[in-house]
Amino acid sequence: MNLNTVIKRPIITEKSLSITKDNNYTFEVAKEATKNQIKAAVKQVFAVDAVAVRTITKQSVSKSSGRRRLPSKTAATKKAIVQIKEGQSIKVFETKG
Repeated sequence: MNLNTVIKRPIITEKSLSITKDNNYTFEVAKEATKNQIKAAVKQVFAVDAVAVRTITKQSVSKSSGRRRLPSKTAATKKAIVQIKEGQSIKVFETKG
């Protein structure tokens, strides 16, 4: 797998920004990506050293929506919480104030 396609996007929510104080950053990653591939991709893309990687897989869910209650499915996703070395940071997650 190409390391440029491992990280899909950063997840910037209120909860994910609150854990950046502990040098933990949250990303949506490819479903087939391993922890070692995620660690290497973070190092290549953001030029920081990853200490630990935790992954969370969210299964797709069937639901009904709309006036006619048509069935649909949500997409299955995978998140990675990456802890980086003390003193390093990722600019995407920095906020003003």
